[in-house]
Amino acid sequence: MSAANPLNFMSEYWIDAWQRSVLTLDVLRQRGNIYLEHSARNAPHVLKFKAELVRDGRTLPRPVNYALVRILPEGGTEVDPTKRPFIVVDPRAGHGPGIGGMKQDSEIGVAMAAGHPCYFIGFLPKPEPGQTIEDVCVAEAAFIEEVIRLHPKAEGKPAIIANCQAGWQIMMTAALNPELAGPIVLAGSPLSYWAGVHGKNPMRYLGGVLGGTWMTALAGDAGKGVFDGAHLVSNFESLNPANTYWEKVYGVYSKVDTEAPRFLDFETWWGSPVVLNAEEMQWIADNLFVGNKLASGGLRSSEGVRIDLRNIRSPIVVFCSWGDNITPPQQALGWITDLYDSEREIVANGQTIVYTTHQTIGHLGIFVSGKVATKEHAEFANCMDMIDLVPPGLYEAVITEVESDTPNPDLIKGKYLFRLEARTLADIRAFGGNDEADDRRFAAAARVSEVNLGLYRTLAQPIVRGVVTDEAAELGRTLHPSRMRFAMFSDRNPWMAPVEAMAQSVRANRTPVGADNPLKAMESIFSTAMTTWLDGYRIVRDAMTEAAFMNVYGAPILQALVGLGPDVGSAQRHIERDLAREAVAAAVRARLDEQFEVGGLLEAAVRGLIYVRLTSKSVDERGFSMIWAIRGLRPASERMHLADMKKLLRTQYLLLRLDEQRALGAIPRLLSGDAEARREMLGMLRQVLEAQGPLTEEEAKRLRLVEGLFGEQPLLPIKAVSAAATPASLPPTPIAAGAKR
Repeated sequence: MSAANPLNFMSEYWIDAWQRSVLTLDVLRQRGNIYLEHSARNAPHVLKFKAELVRDGRTLPRPVNYALVRILPEGGTEVDPTKRPFIVVDPRAGHGPGIGGMKQDSEIGVAMAAGHPCYFIGFLPKPEPGQTIEDVCVAEAAFIEEVIRLHPKAEGKPAIIANCQAGWQIMMTAALNPELAGPIVLAGSPLSYWAGVHGKNPMRYLGGVLGGTWMTALAGDAGKGVFDGAHLVSNFESLNPANTYWEKVYGVYSKVDTEAPRFLDFETWWGSPVVLNAEEMQWIADNLFVGNKLASGGLRSSEGVRIDLRNIRSPIVVFCSWGDNITPPQQALGWITDLYDSEREIVANGQTIVYTTHQTIGHLGIFVSGKVATKEHAEFANCMDMIDLVPPGLYEAVITEVESDTPNPDLIKGKYLFRLEARTLADIRAFGGNDEADDRRFAAAARVSEVNLGLYRTLAQPIVRGVVTDEAAELGRTLHPSRMRFAMFSDRNPWMAPVEAMAQSVRANRTPVGADNPLKAMESIFSTAMTTWLDGYRIVRDAMTEAAFMNVYGAPILQALVGLGPDVGSAQRHIERDLAREAVAAAVRARLDEQFEVGGLLEAAVRGLIYVRLTSKSVDERGFSMIWAIRGLRPASERMHLADMKKLLRTQYLLLRLDEQRALGAIPRLLSGDAEARREMLGMLRQVLEAQGPLTEEEAKRLRLVEGLFGEQPLLPIKAVSAAATPASLPPTPIAAGAKR
């Protein structure tokens, strides 16, 4: 600001404001051109990695518009063919594919940086005629089988990262093919659609306030058998009007000199809606959004097989966030309490469930944030073998920075320590959820939806289908606001013709205003006021929506009209008993009862290791790094395969859970007569235990008991080896290395 003329700040600000307006208009012009170019491609995506086609879903016996591609390493990145491959699956929920790998710091990027071969399952903009959700599940199973075939030397089955909508789809695939996949990471994936808490999560009320899924059917009929994903995009945007109608564009305008590249990258993905078959979307709306049938076991395949999530044998990792207003933690985790009444049932079923919650990140940030990718997703990639090996149960993944006084930091990959802590279902219920009255309201909404859908199909659907033409349906998609707001600023609009030249002139003569300009401060205050006003509108709107839902569907007369009278009992959708499953579980337990005295020195050591660690209810990556270091001392041909290690650990853990005293009492009968081998094994056991730091008093007491069972006096502490230990560092003893017995 000139001291000679204090009013210069006004002219400086208005020049800057005019220049920023022109540059912002040019950014919108570029966005429109990118949208048109992107939409014209046969297979539009936003992957930043080179890829090659492995399997085209259109060639399968049940054709789908999905494809499996291999991500090609570049820039010096090397992948290890013996490491488990990773498969990233993107959501088909309105937007196009590529979000899991749209930048280097992404789910794909961190997995490849950890040395894992990577694959990506994406999709084309238009579905195949007659394509169903079940067809997609069949295709995904075929893709996973193909990846397994391509990596015969891999230690573990493919790890699958499924984002948002892809999560429930992959869970269905895994439930129908229990032994197919490796660990499954569900990133922001809803599985329990009714779940939430009062005063938040307004999206779960949408089906009820619209009268059910008849409008989904109407949208499909208006699209001539095609459901426009742009409708889903609009639903997402309506959740945060302040961001949609002000903050997003103002963020570009206020920082137009630096913000344009990031904005255009994201809008390339956000502004490319895809379409679904009307039947696909109707199935999703009826069975998931409103019906909530997935976690309750209410879905069956075309062959009559029940889709029961308890069938999944792979570890399940749930990553959710308190800042996510699309998939809150209750919807991401509520399926666990829908399936199980106690954590003991999880163990008995042999299922491993891990969850972690971010405090602030939004829905999209779960799979696009660089900070999330380099912390949470990088830790999942580095510790996936550990997750695969932990015994069945419910755990929370706790990721903390490595401190200067952290014991054995050389056993930690990266700058974060990954720890699994045992949890109970009480921890899940503490997140909040529905009471019985809430469940009855949602059950009433589901039945009203069925009634309204039946009325629409009987009275209105024939008329709508009769008057809608292919041309009218295509015109409706073209004119959808989610597309028009992009296209109208492109070069196709003659009014935009002078913008590019004006922008070039502005950049050549750019004079940004100083940060101390009072009008610039007033602009910021105005922006904050706009955001506050729009947030206030959202809060009032969401409160009115929730009140309407609660009052309408909580009315006893309405519940009685749809068959939920007071004599019906609870409306909670809890999965029913499965006698066949219970019979199989009983047979497994009977076989387990015969395993107490089966094995040798290795089984005894693993049983002792688990026994000592049971009291801490926590395990971190250092112990597994130590096991891996010791295992690496053996020749490759003599190392125990990961699948065999997993079976060994689970069997010994279940034996301790079944009868701890009997399991401990059998240890001496598993030992060989070689005293030197027993001492070496105990030394390895101590190294693994002490990798996490000094033992607690209870752990030390249990270790002394195990040493006594091995026929040895308590040993002195043994210094832990690093993950890079050489064969000269340790004797070639058999613990976790699978030496032949």
